[in-house]
Amino acid sequence: MEFGYCITPFVAWFFTGIIKFITNSIREKQFAFKNVGYGGFPSNHTSIVTSMASLIGFQNGIDNPIFGLAITFAFIVMLDANSLRRQIGKQAQAINHIDKSAQLRERIGHTKWELVGGIFVGVFIGYIMHLIINHHI
Repeated sequence: MEFGYCITPFVAWFFTGIIKFITNSIREKQFAFKNVGYGGFPSNHTSIVTSMASLIGFQNGIDNPIFGLAITFAFIVMLDANSLRRQIGKQAQAINHIDKSAQLRERIGHTKWELVGGIFVGVFIGYIMHLIINHHI
């Protein structure tokens, strides 16, 4: 499967979206189509970058410089999701409190547990794609 590296992020995005939809629907006690975007469990951004880093590690080894680059990129994405994007969500809450007509999305960033969920999904997808690429599945 020559295009395995290209489709892995999309596979991670798709399956994380399904998990996020299910967890949000259970929490909301109704179908939560509007809550599938930013924020929530598991982190979609984290699962996407972790799936690619994992696939690179499984395929090329963790001593490969490209794996180091992928881990660095994943780390930056996770820091952004946990710090900057969470702060943006807090700002949106404050603005929505002041201006009731604003209705800005407040769930933008991620908690550490949401990031951990994204890591688990990403590593799992990376491993499954590794097996598919090497014709073990």
